[in-house]
Amino acid sequence: MIKNYTKRLSQLTQGFFTSGSFLGIILLVMVVIAMVWANSPWSHSYHELWELKLTIGFEGSELTKSLHYWINDFLMAYFFFMVGLEVKREFMVGELSTVKKAALPLVSALGGMVVPALLYILINYNGEGANGWGIPMATDIAFAIGLLALAGKGVSDSSKTFLTALATADDIGAILIIAFFLSGGLDLSNLLAAGIYFSIMLLGNLIGIRNVWFYFIFGVFGLWVALFLSGVHATLAGVLAALCIPARSVISESTFVKKIKESASQLHDTSFTDHQLLRENQVGIVTEIINDSKKVLSPLQRLEQKIKPLVNYFILPLFALSNAGVTLKGDVLGMLLHPISIGIIVGLCLGKLIGIFGASALVVKSNLGKLPTGTNWSDIGGVSMMAGIGFTMSIFIAELSLTDERLLQIAKVGIITASVLSATIGIAWFKWSNRKQLTDDTE
Repeated sequence: MIKNYTKRLSQLTQGFFTSGSFLGIILLVMVVIAMVWANSPWSHSYHELWELKLTIGFEGSELTKSLHYWINDFLMAYFFFMVGLEVKREFMVGELSTVKKAALPLVSALGGMVVPALLYILINYNGEGANGWGIPMATDIAFAIGLLALAGKGVSDSSKTFLTALATADDIGAILIIAFFLSGGLDLSNLLAAGIYFSIMLLGNLIGIRNVWFYFIFGVFGLWVALFLSGVHATLAGVLAALCIPARSVISESTFVKKIKESASQLHDTSFTDHQLLRENQVGIVTEIINDSKKVLSPLQRLEQKIKPLVNYFILPLFALSNAGVTLKGDVLGMLLHPISIGIIVGLCLGKLIGIFGASALVVKSNLGKLPTGTNWSDIGGVSMMAGIGFTMSIFIAELSLTDERLLQIAKVGIITASVLSATIGIAWFKWSNRKQLTDDTE
C-alpha cells in the first residue's frame, strides 16, 4: 500500500514539475526575487553581479563581456534555437503545416503585433521612447502557457494549442524585428562569413549529416561568432542553426513498430532469471531496441527534447532574474505614467486583445480559416488577453531598442505591470467563462 502511494505521489509530482504551470511559477518566483533584491539594502550586489566580466577564448583570440551580456546574447541564442526547432516542427507537422491550419494563428499573430505597435507609436510619436515600438509586439510563450494552466479546467486543450501556435507565429515576428530593425551597423565581410557557415550547415543537412556535433561546432564557433562580429544580433544564430537541423528520421514509424515487435518477441523467447543483470544475447536485443528508438526520432526531435529542460529551467529563469530587477526609487507613479510605460501597457493589454481577436474574426468571417475544434469566441478572447504577457520577450526587445538606462527601467516597469494585468484578467476571464458554461449546462 505504501509502495503504491509512493508511486502515485511520484507520478503526480513528476507531472507537476514537467508541466507548463511549474515553469510559469519558476519565472514568477525569479521576477519576485529580482524585484525584491534590486530594491533591498543589498541592491548594489544585484547590479554588480551582472556586471562581472567573463572572458571566453584563449590568448590572442578572446572575448570579454559582462555576465549580463553573456546571458542576453549567448545563452538566449539557445532559447531562439529552441524556438527555431519548434517553428520548423510546427511548419512540418504541427499547427502551421497547412495553409488552412496556419491562416488563423499567423494572421492573428500579425494583428497581435501590428495593433500594439501602432498604439505604442501613437502614444510615443516623436517622444524619447519612439524606438520602443517593438516592445509590446512580443508574447512570452513560456510564461503565458505556464500561467494559463492556473486557470484550471476552464481552459480547453485546443485553447492551449491555439495560444502555442499563436505565440510561435509571434516569435517569428520578433525574430524578424530583431534581424531587420534592432541590429547595429553591419560588417559585410563577417556577414558573408556567417552566410558561408550557414550554407555549410545547410549542405550538411542535404548530404545527410545527422551528427548534432557538426551543427553545434559550426553553429557556435562559426555562425554565432560571425553574426556577433557582423553587427547582426547574435541570438539569430540560434534560429538559423535550427533551420539546418535534419527533421527526417532514418526509419519510418511502421518500420519501427515492426522492428520493435520482432525484438520484443525475441526478448520474450529468451529465458529470464532472477538475476538483475541481463545475459549477453538479451543485452544485444535491448541495445537494438535502443538504436531503433534513436533512428525513429529525427535529430530535430532529439535536440528539442534535450535542450528544452536547459532552456526552460535554467536559461529563461536566469534571464528573468538578471533582467527583471527594476529599482523602484523616486517617482514610481511617474514611471508608470510615462508615455513609454503607458504605450507598453496599452499595447500589451488592449492592443493584443483588439489585434488578435479582430484578426481572428476577419479570418473566420472571410473563410480563410476556422476556429480550432472545441474552441469558441470566448476562448479566443481569453487567449488574446493572455497573449499580453510579454515579459521575457518584451524585456529582451526593450534591451535592444532602448539604450538609455532610465528609459529601459521605465519600459521594464510597464512590461511587468502589463504582464501582471494581462495574466490576471485572462485567468479571471477563463474562470468566469467556465462557471458561466457550467451554469448554462445545468439549466
